[in-house]
Amino acid sequence: MLKLLWLVPLLPLLSSVILILTKGKLDNTRVSYLGVGSVGLSALIAISCAINFNMAPPGSAYTQTLWQWIDVGTLQPSISFYLDGLSLVMMLVVTCVGFLIHLYASGYMYPDTDYSRFFACMNLFLAAMLILVLADNLLLLYLGWEGVGLCSYLLIGFWYKDPENGRAARKAFIITRVGDTAMAIGLFLLVRELGTLDIQQVMDQANHIWKQDSGYAAIIALLLLGGAVGKSAQLPLQSWLPDAMAGPTPVSALIHAATMVTAGVYLIARSHELFLLAPDIQMLVAVVGTLTLLLAGFSALTQTDIKRILAYSTISQIGYMFLALGVGAWSAGIFHLVTHAFFKALLFLSAGSVILALHHQQDIRKMGGLYKRIPFIFIAFLIGSACLAALPMTSGFFSKEPILAQAWSQSPILWLGGLLGAFLTALYSFRLIFVVFFGEVKTETHPLEVPEKEQWRMSSSLIALSLLALFGGALTLPLDRVLPASDPHAPIGIEALNTVLPIIGIYLAYQLFMKNPQWLDKVMTSPGAEKIKAFWFAGWGFDDLYDRLFRFPYLRLAAALGDDFADQISRITEKVSSYGHWLMGQTQTGSVRGYATVMTAGAIVVLAIGALS
Repeated sequence: MLKLLWLVPLLPLLSSVILILTKGKLDNTRVSYLGVGSVGLSALIAISCAINFNMAPPGSAYTQTLWQWIDVGTLQPSISFYLDGLSLVMMLVVTCVGFLIHLYASGYMYPDTDYSRFFACMNLFLAAMLILVLADNLLLLYLGWEGVGLCSYLLIGFWYKDPENGRAARKAFIITRVGDTAMAIGLFLLVRELGTLDIQQVMDQANHIWKQDSGYAAIIALLLLGGAVGKSAQLPLQSWLPDAMAGPTPVSALIHAATMVTAGVYLIARSHELFLLAPDIQMLVAVVGTLTLLLAGFSALTQTDIKRILAYSTISQIGYMFLALGVGAWSAGIFHLVTHAFFKALLFLSAGSVILALHHQQDIRKMGGLYKRIPFIFIAFLIGSACLAALPMTSGFFSKEPILAQAWSQSPILWLGGLLGAFLTALYSFRLIFVVFFGEVKTETHPLEVPEKEQWRMSSSLIALSLLALFGGALTLPLDRVLPASDPHAPIGIEALNTVLPIIGIYLAYQLFMKNPQWLDKVMTSPGAEKIKAFWFAGWGFDDLYDRLFRFPYLRLAAALGDDFADQISRITEKVSSYGHWLMGQTQTGSVRGYATVMTAGAIVVLAIGALS
């Protein structure tokens, strides 16, 4: 079955091409068969490949070369796929979670008039993400990297008739391009210094040529980190992700929770040898992750849009993954990536069902008392929130505990940041539970505008994700000999604190947002509380900072250069063209006799030229 690996990215790519070429002429049933079915087949092939791969000795790898892509000197990248424990885990996450999200989306988007275009973009994204995680060389990885960026732009701005959605899509595209440019420069340096972009050759040669704390290794690792923080929405390039919630909710679940934003985590894990040669940059990864998870956690506490709360939660959880990679808990970081895909996809899809049930209402201040009206969605949301808060025996607990334990052994300060982040996570996740599902009813629910068959698809997807979120902590990932081993451990008191503090956060959320909301009102009346809340609500002012540093100066420069010599040259061309058009217009007199005279004269001139030549 490993020989069928090439079909895993090809099937969603083919379905996307078919949907694009048919230009929306297929009915919704055929579109869903193509869009969902192709991803389901990819997932089945991926599972079959995993079964065959696990029969091989630990640490084995499989390479499938399809054809030579470029052959320039020593640079000879091919279109080929590399399957080891890390790429296998990512492939399974992308296809299996992607299939469940597609299944849900087939119902959620059913009433939309652009149903076909939606699945064309979703499947193109999935194909690009699979190319990214399976690529055996960094150039092919970069092709997938740019592909997911393009599809993210198309899907964030899917409802393009609303100008706000278009602005959100452009913002995501531009900010992530900053990171992509840094990554491209890093690849150029790798080609210049090592002469190849083959991932395994790069890692082997880097270990042989560069020593610990090598300047080249540090610069390249820093540039790759720049690409990772852009795609994974980490400091200082995190501000695009909350606005990306302008896209349909299944888009948020797929791209901005389960797959695309984890691409930066995968890149660092895949190139871990470079980061091990640059320990300062590896520690910077941990610092960036810790600061990001705290910043996003505080911002999530103040948001009122249900999807933006989950968006800041995603930024925070990706920060945990960066923290894990930075402190050397490589396998724990990837494990958290997997469990996060389960419970965050569950939360986003559950939020989508809440939004549909409330006439597309997203403001949590206008929600309440929903646990009796939509009990199934309440249970799914509660499971996702419990996993997000890392309650004992949930998948989030099993993946987050090793990260905090390893952080303690490396740096108590980083551990303290991660612990505070865990407390904030429990606080804002159960703030959602108490505000949305308890208290008085503020907006009445109504039946979903989706046929029963499609509602069954949505429900089955939520059931599957709920089971994965609950029991995903029992998974064993085949990362032996792929990532450096670590043995996270901490004193019993520290482990107990790691477990108890999120529970305290849930209890505090209960007191503040359900039992005694007047306590929170008293806090908000204290001096400066409103300003702090507004500051956190605005994402710590990063948008305003970037406006002042980059956007406004650029606009002023563009205005100042609005009448420079280049514009004068273009105006001359415009005037000459306009004058020529006017002259030609003068020949249009409407006189047939005049036209005949001109034609005759022209024919005489042509005959004369022919005779003389």
